[in-house]
Amino acid sequence: MSLTIRDYSDDLAQHFHDINAEWIEAMFVLEPVDREVLENPREKVIAPGGVILFVEAEGLGIVGTCALKPTGSGSYELTKMGVRETARGLGAGAFLLEAVIARGVEIGADPLYLLTNKACAAAIHLYEKLGFRHDAGIMADYGARYARCDVAMRYAP
Repeated sequence: MSLTIRDYSDDLAQHFHDINAEWIEAMFVLEPVDREVLENPREKVIAPGGVILFVEAEGLGIVGTCALKPTGSGSYELTKMGVRETARGLGAGAFLLEAVIARGVEIGADPLYLLTNKACAAAIHLYEKLGFRHDAGIMADYGARYARCDVAMRYAP
C-alpha cells in the first residue's frame, strides 16, 4: 500500500480533529487543552511556527496525523499523533512518525519531546524504536500539561 505525507492545509483541519478525537475518546477523556488545539489547529499550532503532517493511504484517504507544537525557545512537543483504527497495521504510524521526527530535526527542535500515558503501550514502543527516551526533566518541565500524562520522552537518537 502506498503511503504519502501531506502538510497541513485548512481543508484537512477536520481530519486533524476527528482522528485525534477518535483515539483520545476511545482511551481517555478530551481535556480542555485537547479541544483548544483540535478545534483551532491553525491558531494553536501553525501560526506560532508549528507543523501538522498527515499520512494518506492509497484508496483510504487521510488515515493519520501528528503535530509539532512550539512550546518555548526552540522546544517542540510532538503531539496529537493518531491513526484511524481502520488503518492500523498498515505501517502508517511509523511512516508518519519518521516524517515528523525528520521535520523536527529540520526545524531545529530542541528539545523535541512528547507526553503520553502508559496505557498507550504500542505507541510508546514505536517512540522508543525511533529514538525517544524516557526523560524525568521533560516530565518535570512539561508533564503537568495533561491530567493523563504519566510518560514523558525526549528525542535522543
